[in-house]
Amino acid sequence: MTNRSLGEIVKRQHPVTLPDTATVQAACRLMRDKRIGAILVTGPEGTLIGLFTGRDAVCRVAAEALDPATTLLGSVMTPRPDTLRPNGHAIDALRMMQDGGYRHLPVVDDGRIVGIISRYDFQGLEVARLDEETGFWEIM
Repeated sequence: MTNRSLGEIVKRQHPVTLPDTATVQAACRLMRDKRIGAILVTGPEGTLIGLFTGRDAVCRVAAEALDPATTLLGSVMTPRPDTLRPNGHAIDALRMMQDGGYRHLPVVDDGRIVGIISRYDFQGLEVARLDEETGFWEIM
């Protein structure tokens, strides 16, 4: 089960996106209403240009005392996030998230947004395999 493709994980998703011109307040309300931790930020052609997470809301907006009603996503998002293709494997996504220190990873296929995965989307066996690999490299 550790070889699941990302396409299998996101196949029923309807990715939540907002343009970079949307406000932080709109993004936070949408994240609250949809009970999600991240918004995929799109440019004029609808392509992925960034990612806005709850962590961004705290660290880049609240901590800097910016007004969420007037602050645009484009100015506080994480630009050019790492991505994987739908044929990527779950364990590869987990490795990327662990190595990069983030919890959300967009899935993109030839510029088209397919979905987004979170560390919480993975099954116990996948996480156990990553923990096993990490333990092996820490011993070396």
